[in-house]
Order: sequence, then structure tokens, then C-alpha cells
Amino acid sequence: MERTHPEAVVWRNRALMVFDRVSVPVAVCDVYGAVLLANPAMAAECGTTPGRLRGRDVLELFRPQEATQVERIAEALRLRHRSRYQVAVRWQAPGGAERYGELTADPVSDTVEETPALLVMLRILGERAAHERRPVTVTPVETGILALLAGGATTAQAARETGLTVDGVNYHLRRLSARWSAANRTELVARAYALGVLAAGVWPPRPAASEEPE
Repeated sequence: MERTHPEAVVWRNRALMVFDRVSVPVAVCDVYGAVLLANPAMAAECGTTPGRLRGRDVLELFRPQEATQVERIAEALRLRHRSRYQVAVRWQAPGGAERYGELTADPVSDTVEETPALLVMLRILGERAAHERRPVTVTPVETGILALLAGGATTAQAARETGLTVDGVNYHLRRLSARWSAANRTELVARAYALGVLAAGVWPPRPAASEEPE
């Protein structure tokens, strides 16, 4: 078993001190985007504390403006590419304004063979006032899942109807729950009606007219 050198421990502690004190929002995430460690500046952008960010999906906290960017990065990481990746994002600031900026992710690990972690830095470019925020939007897949749940479908039934796996359905539900701060599926469906994603007063449940694909 390899022993940790005292010098390495000292330098790691110093690096953590710098990490906490730097004014730039920074986080360390696993390869799937779950936050492992965040500094106070990053937590402040989410209106919380660093400890409460642990385990959260960084792309739920800071929503990508282009889904294709994330798909390209995910594919590159699967192939163990180690380039720097940038994603244009937007998020709601604690005061209610919508901010926009750029996430920069650098894969880092001790060896080339190891699965890398991601050192993520946030660059704030500007913000829109709260009343300028765009209306809620969901993808057609998310809307379809919500309509099926509203009609009483189980996760397995929703998976069969949408052509997804059960894990795929649960993935979309987790993202929606985090986005809308919904505690359970009942609340998630209620939010979908309240936000106008699902059409009110019709059965079986279906997307609102503005949410139906052209």
C-alpha cells in the first residue's frame, strides 16, 4: 500500500485553503457532473453553502444554453480526451435575476489511466432582471414523461411508451425535480400543470398547445 508523504499532505491542505479563498466560483465534479467540492464563491451563486452543493448536478445548477455542447463533452470524456471544455450557461441568482456566463471544465487526475475529475470554473458575463426571464421550457421527452405520469403511468410504463430505459426516465425526472424544486412525483406533475407545460382540463393528459412539437 502506497504511503502518503507528509509534504503531499501539506501541499494539499494549502491548495484547499487557496480553493476556499479564491473569489472565482470554482467546483470539483466527478466525470458525470456531480459536485464533489465547491468553494464559497460558487455556493454564493446558488444562494447556499458549499456543503449543500455536494452531490448536486452542476448542469442543473447552471443550465446549458445548447444541449449539443454537453453531448459533445460527454462523448469526449467517454473517450478519455483531456481537452478544456466550455459550456454557455444561465442560472437564477439568489436575488431573482437570471445570470448568464460560461462554465469551463478541465479534466484532472493523478494518472492518465484514472477516470478524471472535472475542475469547473464559472465566468459571469451578465444578467437579466427578474421580469425579463423567459418562460419555462421543457424538452418534448420531458413533456411526454410528465403527461404519462399525470395519467397514472408507472416508471416502467413511461419507459416503454417513450422508448427509454427505466434509468433514462428516472434521469429526466431527477433533472425536472431539481429544476422545479419538486419533492416528489405528485408535486412534479402539479408544477407541470401550474407552469402550463400540461394542458389543463383535458383527459388523457397531454402537453399544452405551446409545448406540442410542430
